[in-house]
Amino acid sequence: MSSKAITRVTVLNGGPSAEREVSLVSGTEIASALRGEGYTVSIIDAGENLASEISASNPDVVFNALHGRLGEDGCVQGLLEWMQVPYTHSGVYSSALAMDKEKTKDIYRSVGLPVAASMLVPKSEILHTHPMPAPYVVKPYNEGSSVGVYIVNIGDDPIANITEELPNILMVEEFIPGYELTVTVIDGNALTVTNIITDGWYDFEAKYENGGSYHEIPAKVPSEIYEACIEYAERAHKSLNCRGLSRTDFRWDKELGLAGLKLLETNTQPGMTPTSLAPEQAAYKGISFGDLVRWMVEDASCNR
Repeated sequence: MSSKAITRVTVLNGGPSAEREVSLVSGTEIASALRGEGYTVSIIDAGENLASEISASNPDVVFNALHGRLGEDGCVQGLLEWMQVPYTHSGVYSSALAMDKEKTKDIYRSVGLPVAASMLVPKSEILHTHPMPAPYVVKPYNEGSSVGVYIVNIGDDPIANITEELPNILMVEEFIPGYELTVTVIDGNALTVTNIITDGWYDFEAKYENGGSYHEIPAKVPSEIYEACIEYAERAHKSLNCRGLSRTDFRWDKELGLAGLKLLETNTQPGMTPTSLAPEQAAYKGISFGDLVRWMVEDASCNR
């Protein structure tokens, strides 16, 4: 970002992805906090006239609060690079790479990070056969917020019905029992580890509905696991060339010790809703929501 004072911020939210409703909430929270920090804020519900609407708002910075495909996968980032408008979060390449969970795992493996075993399988095959021994998880390889996730347990038949909205190629991933852990990284530095406690699977409702999950912060896990999560999250952020803020998710089977800790994915644009994990970790470290979004605005740039 240049030394020119930043006064006008345009927040992008909504959009056409499966995570539209979450993005609308994130954008509202961000805009309110930015106004509290003294910025002049416009909000755009991203649609087909996005480029002209961004131009009309004449922003110093765009705060990208979009979630899911088109907003989080490098598409909007490419538009903003073309327009030469500074923006938050990761750049085109990192955003596209992190949105593809299988390609993300290829990068993790290349730098020695442990991952859950997975494969890409045609949806038609999943309906009739078990692609790997149960238990396993079936999910899109390029969506977030636990959209379209199915769990197949030992003894279950193959999934009989998968919603038509899901793509023809899906990820099948080993199910790792135990803890759901996550780490937020800001400017390359990990904040802390959260243990996400739910009655069942950490699905869309558990993530975003009040009372859907309990966040234990910091996670009460052995120091070896805590320190490994911190190190792995920072390495994941760096290996994917992320910028600004990211959040890396883990599963940990405590029966296997350190060998049971596996990375699932890195989110380049984590949720910024009242129940979201990244703002909660920042608050635990003494960073208010206003301070967090102000830093993200000040960190914004092109060529990310």
